[in-house]
This record gives sequence, structure tokens and C-alpha cells, in this order.
Amino acid sequence: MTLADIHDNAVVLRGSLLARLTDEEFFDFCQQNPDLRLERTADHEIIAMPPAGAESSRKSNEVLFQLTLWNRQHQLGYVFESSAGFTLPDGSVRSPDASWVPKAAYDALTEQQRLRFPSVCPVFVVEVRSPSDGLTALRRKMETYLENGVAVGFLLDPSTETATIYRHGRESEEISGFNSTLSAEPALPGFVLDLRPLR
Repeated sequence: MTLADIHDNAVVLRGSLLARLTDEEFFDFCQQNPDLRLERTADHEIIAMPPAGAESSRKSNEVLFQLTLWNRQHQLGYVFESSAGFTLPDGSVRSPDASWVPKAAYDALTEQQRLRFPSVCPVFVVEVRSPSDGLTALRRKMETYLENGVAVGFLLDPSTETATIYRHGRESEEISGFNSTLSAEPALPGFVLDLRPLR
């Protein structure tokens, strides 16, 4: 195992030992290091990200609140926060700041799968940029989500009040100013994220 670099404020680990880790071994590795926020790329590089600051956490929580409120009203699926890891079709394990999985897809998982990093791709994801997050890395992450089956994703940058909407099969759309709303239609019927509380 080697320390490759510090890229966009995240430590990236790579090496032949890490490349051979099974999904179960990677899950166990994460459980043995609960103080680290770990993700894994399709190439089995492990990314250790710094914890979010209080303000970033507050804004992520606002997104979760709005998403959870919509989900409670419609009862179409399940909402997850940033500590949930998902094994995507390309083999990577990612943990969006907020995500939503349809009821049918999640209910099809076994209880054992739900206790780990299940092989299911969220339909909707949100990433809220914190001061320690590199924008280039986050944009790559959003593209990876789309390549793996995410239908709609929001990348929110509170420092510049910029939101980027990612939709499968379409060009990304950038919105300036947090005085508006973002629609996740048609993937999430009726869900609109109010950006004003994120200012």
C-alpha cells in the first residue's frame, strides 16, 4: 500500500494490496477506521476525505431535511445521509451527502446487504461542497454517479452560491444565486429543493 498523493484535500491511497481487497474486506476496513470518511474508486483506490466543517454540515442537513420531508409525504423510497456507502455498478463505493433510492430497489436487497455497502445505485444524489472539497474532484464524482445510473444529481457550492444540475443523458446546467429552487423531476415527482436556506 502506498500513499499516492493529497489531491483536492483528500488523501488517496493506492497499491496492489488495496486493489485485492474484496467488497467485504473494504467494508471491514471502514468499520475498523470509523474516524475516517472513506470511499473507493472503481480502480480500488481509497479516498480519505477530511471531515466537513459545521457550516457545511448544517447546509447538508437542510438538504436532507427537505428531501426527507418530500419522501415522507410521497413514501416512494428511502433517504440516506453521508455515512451510507453504496457499491456502484463500476465497483466503486461512494457516499453522497444526500441520496434517495426507490422503495422497490431497496426492498429487493437482503437484510445482510442493507447492513453493508449495498450494490444499488441511488436515483438521486446531492453533494454539498465544503471548503476542503476540490471542485474538479466533485465534478468528476458527479459524472461518475451519472455513468453508474444516477438519474439526477445536484452539486451545490454555497461559497459561490452556485448549483449545478446533472441529468442522465444531458449536459449539466449551472444556476447562479441561491434565491431559487431546483427541480428533481421527473426522477423524484414533485421534489423541489429550496436553495434559500443554504445561503
